[in-house]
Amino acid sequence: MQTPSSPKAEPAYLDGQFLVAMPGLTDARFARSVIYLCAHSADGAMGIILNKAVGNLSMPDLLIQLDVAKEADAIRLRERVGHMPVLMGGPVDAKRGFVLHTDDFHIDQSTLIIDDGICLTATVDILRAIANGDGPASAVLALGYAGWQPGQLENEILANGWLTCPADPDLIFNTALDAKYERTLRGIGVDPAMLSVTAGHA
Repeated sequence: MQTPSSPKAEPAYLDGQFLVAMPGLTDARFARSVIYLCAHSADGAMGIILNKAVGNLSMPDLLIQLDVAKEADAIRLRERVGHMPVLMGGPVDAKRGFVLHTDDFHIDQSTLIIDDGICLTATVDILRAIANGDGPASAVLALGYAGWQPGQLENEILANGWLTCPADPDLIFNTALDAKYERTLRGIGVDPAMLSVTAGHA
């Protein structure tokens, strides 16, 4: 007599969550990093590092370099977007810009709605909108992204490379870069000073 087979569980994909680097992660590019996962599926994963800046590059300087704004607009731009960081989003496609932003701004067929009011847009149109004061209420610009092949991220998590936890929009947009790592850990009850190479999931 055959017994009914139980349905297969859906894979637990992590898009819309944070990845927090564990001490055992040996890749210097990701040490002490907090990554927001924009996409995760059987095809791989893509995310933006939230707590590493691109040198001393400011958002107004970048907008001028990209001809999105004119040099004559520099003072106005600094008043409007001078607070917005330019992040080193990851080692892949490092010259391409990716904007994480609140869901009050949307470009048809260009904006990816991720989770919890967070979106990703990777066209120059959003930079023009930001420069003109018509962009989203909150945004961060990243150059490049972190990418994983199918199964690679899952293996890194199993190897104690990453801690996963729910994302916090306030931490994405309103927290100083050098405070994001410790604040993320403390937000899930982990004392950074006591963090070991033992894996865990919040």
